[in-house]
Amino acid sequence: MGTRLGGLRAGAGPPLVLVHGYLGGAAMWEREVARFAGAFDVIAPDLPGYGGSADRPAPDRIGGYAAAVLAHLDTLGLDRFHLLGHSMGGMIAQEMAATAPGRVDRLVLYGTGPRGVLPDRFEPIQTSRQRLKADGVAATARRIAATWFRDGEKAPAFALCERLGQAISLETARAGLDAMEAWDGREALGRIGAPTLVLWGDRDRSYGWPQPEALWRGIGGASLAVVPGCAHNVHQEKPEIFATLLADFLGT
Repeated sequence: MGTRLGGLRAGAGPPLVLVHGYLGGAAMWEREVARFAGAFDVIAPDLPGYGGSADRPAPDRIGGYAAAVLAHLDTLGLDRFHLLGHSMGGMIAQEMAATAPGRVDRLVLYGTGPRGVLPDRFEPIQTSRQRLKADGVAATARRIAATWFRDGEKAPAFALCERLGQAISLETARAGLDAMEAWDGREALGRIGAPTLVLWGDRDRSYGWPQPEALWRGIGGASLAVVPGCAHNVHQEKPEIFATLLADFLGT
């Protein structure tokens, strides 16, 4: 089995890497890949265990996901890149920026935080683990995806998120919860030297304000963008605002 992951890629120019989160997939970035392909070489990998990388075992540690994404970028011949991580993908992006600081030009930490136990989440990770065991992947993906949107299951992008989450295996779902719960990136924040944008929706039920605040205050010179009236998936609830903020930060 090689080191290249599945996913999406389009465009030409400076590389821009988009990392999805727990129960997600590269398909969540289809709009952003199309939007930024005119200015960037946009790469949205499917993490191990997800989507086009479903044949690869999912790591049970954030460092394992970070290593997999970096190895994938190595196979593409990309030494330096802009990096955006959402949710668990934001933890992975933090790990990448701290362990390979010379490779990240600009960093966007979106709907995420430096504490993997998610103290302000709508439910503790242990509860998610118990309900995953009792209810299975399909019901768990549906229930959790609904929390990502202000309008829950009525949100236009809910069906895509539900479908992506329901496609993963029970082992992958368990591994993601274990990886997040075991990770703590607070001590590494001082090693992140790339210009950083922290982006957060003010109705996010997965990461309460103390999480993005810790990133904003802990990473030297970090900028902050708070989008009102959005939950966890700002890029799907207010895509134009999200794209404008990202384009401004990346200088396009």
